[in-house]
Amino acid sequence: MGQLLDVAATRTGRNSAGLFGWQLPNLFVTLAQLLLRKARDYGASAEIIRAGLAPVLADVSHDDDRAVGEHNEINRRKWVTRSLAALPASWRLLDAGAGELQYKQYCSHLQYVSQDLAQYDGQGNRSGLQTGVWNMDGIDIVSDITSVPQPARSFDAILCTEVFEHLPDPIAALREFGRLLKPGGRLLLTAPFCSLTHFAPFHFFTGFNRYFFETHLPALGFNILELSFNGNYFEYMAQEIRRIDEMGKRYCEATLDELDKSCANVILQRLAAFSASDTGSAELLSYGLHVAAEKT
Repeated sequence: MGQLLDVAATRTGRNSAGLFGWQLPNLFVTLAQLLLRKARDYGASAEIIRAGLAPVLADVSHDDDRAVGEHNEINRRKWVTRSLAALPASWRLLDAGAGELQYKQYCSHLQYVSQDLAQYDGQGNRSGLQTGVWNMDGIDIVSDITSVPQPARSFDAILCTEVFEHLPDPIAALREFGRLLKPGGRLLLTAPFCSLTHFAPFHFFTGFNRYFFETHLPALGFNILELSFNGNYFEYMAQEIRRIDEMGKRYCEATLDELDKSCANVILQRLAAFSASDTGSAELLSYGLHVAAEKT
């Protein structure tokens, strides 16, 4: 059995990418996969399989593996907190769709006001991804985001993070932001480029392209100051690979075995390398966008 696995490792090339076909004929890749699968079918232990795969997996950096695909929230939080810190002291800020007030702690220098529809309870309709619990006891204004009961031009800044996919009419929300902001006021907004169903039934869009903002913000009286991507194609793919085991448990009553996880680690390593040398794949796919705009 060990010789069978040695053949697979040798034919796929003794490097971290060989098993998946980079720089190798597809025939060898297919043969290796069949041999390794047959070894499992005939009862090869996890230790033997891993020993056979050792040459293939030798160069995998597990530190890098844990990083790639896990930057979504980290990147967004860094951008939001940096943007909030740059706002002048004593500015009146509306946190629109504030949820559990995760950014209130970064607004001690501002006059912070929170708003939310406050209908999500953590359970939703139990479809897709749900939080389980959701506490909005601290919301200042409970209202529709498209009709906030505040005077026109009463805010210096508006923060709206990961809310637009949960709105039936995000353009109406932008229009309301334009009404609420003073001239020269700042809009800080983040939204997913692509998202899985979450907070259902309050999930109306999977994501927003840069062209949505470049079209609608100027038309509604905003000057875009910054539009940047969060992540890239390779980071997003790594994020979803990390979900496979969880999704398998939930929807297939199956999980990844040790060999599957080792193979996934190889792919994550390659995605980490690709992401590090990326030159613009975010134009195809990313976690989301960060947008700063000024009311004219």
